[in-house]
Amino acid sequence: MDRDGTISPDEFGYINNPEHYHLYPQTPQALRIFSELGYLIFIVTNQSGIARGYLDLKQLNQVHQKMRELIADAGVQLDGIYFSPYHRDGIVEPYNLDHEDRKPGIGMFKQARAEFCFDPFQSFMIGDRSTDIGFAHNSKMKSILLLTGNGEEEFKQLVSSSAEYKPDFICENILTAAEMIKRFYP
Repeated sequence: MDRDGTISPDEFGYINNPEHYHLYPQTPQALRIFSELGYLIFIVTNQSGIARGYLDLKQLNQVHQKMRELIADAGVQLDGIYFSPYHRDGIVEPYNLDHEDRKPGIGMFKQARAEFCFDPFQSFMIGDRSTDIGFAHNSKMKSILLLTGNGEEEFKQLVSSSAEYKPDFICENILTAAEMIKRFYP
């Protein structure tokens, strides 16, 4: 699943201080459901703030450590965190380029598949952006667009345009996505 706008608010822009990072209130319960269902739980997140110079790898790792701690406090362990520091409009080398790791590219998916055995056809990508939906399509996973974060705006654009990829499901938030999966894909 995606990070900002999916399991945590996307309210501070490029988060470079772990004190600013927090989860949505419904995230712990949703992650417990995924864990109880036996799903591997991965975060796959575009972090172009590195290429743009808003934060560095050390700061990102500190934010991700805070995220891991908050999730562990909920009784869940993440199986992996994958991030893409790249963006072609960036100013920080060597991250200022197009790269397969940046969603909707599937570099992060390939990393997870190299480390873990899972069936993409039995997997979900959950996010709040069209790039998350494209990532799911390109990885052969089912996609869930959340209406949190940028999801409402993305939904409006999907409805009013002939977007290349449409989500398989649309859910209000991460908890409704977890409850839908529990009900229909136990």
